[in-house]
Amino acid sequence: MMNALVDRVARLGTFVRSNIAGIGHATVMFISVMSKSIGLLKRFRLVSDQVFFLGNYSFVIIAVSGLFVGFVLGLQGYYTLNRYGSEQALGLLVALSLTRELGPVVTALLFAGRAGTSLTAEIGLMKAGEQLSAMEMMAVDPVARVVAPRFWAGVIAMPILAAIFSAVGIIGGYLVGVPLIGVDSGAFWSQMQGGVDVLKDVGNGVVKSVVFGIAVTFIALYQGYESKPTPEGVSLATTRTVVISSLAVLALDFLLTAVMFST
Repeated sequence: MMNALVDRVARLGTFVRSNIAGIGHATVMFISVMSKSIGLLKRFRLVSDQVFFLGNYSFVIIAVSGLFVGFVLGLQGYYTLNRYGSEQALGLLVALSLTRELGPVVTALLFAGRAGTSLTAEIGLMKAGEQLSAMEMMAVDPVARVVAPRFWAGVIAMPILAAIFSAVGIIGGYLVGVPLIGVDSGAFWSQMQGGVDVLKDVGNGVVKSVVFGIAVTFIALYQGYESKPTPEGVSLATTRTVVISSLAVLALDFLLTAVMFST
């Protein structure tokens, strides 16, 4: 009995120690990425190419998802507002739901599943193929040459994709609310324009998307960079990317919402 208890305590200690070490290692890598990002100003083409890779290839899934989310918001919003005779505020409901919450959050989750796994697999395969080691042998820092451009590309692409998601979602809500259900078009747009604050609503949504971009992109790159150089290690790293990124986005969304909209 005593030996079993000691064994459980030992496993718990090992688990806690390994996770604390992992957090410390991730912090050191994040500081390294920040410190080595200054040189990218002279080679911004490295970043722009990755923005195209991450943003352009994620455009279709983001736009289509935003359209259908707008459809659902239009339907559910109308059914809810109609109970209180406030269906003219449908445009305001759709716009606030997308710019404040659904736009940044759903975009970040889709970005983690599409672009995050791609980044992890790419870095993991480069490590498995010893390309990162070859760079070090040629006195090329892989963090500065490979990790940092992809990190800033993700940070830049995320707010753009979130804006596209929100814009297409509003169009989807309009298509359902006005032509399909019959809400007045002027009331739809006027309520939206009068009730959405640029700084408080749209601005906070942009801040959220930037924070989510930092978190999701760094998690994806870190998991790929630290993955075991085997097919099993790369596949496990991509799975961890999706799980950890999704949990991080939801947790950060709660914290940011509590701070931004508490007053």
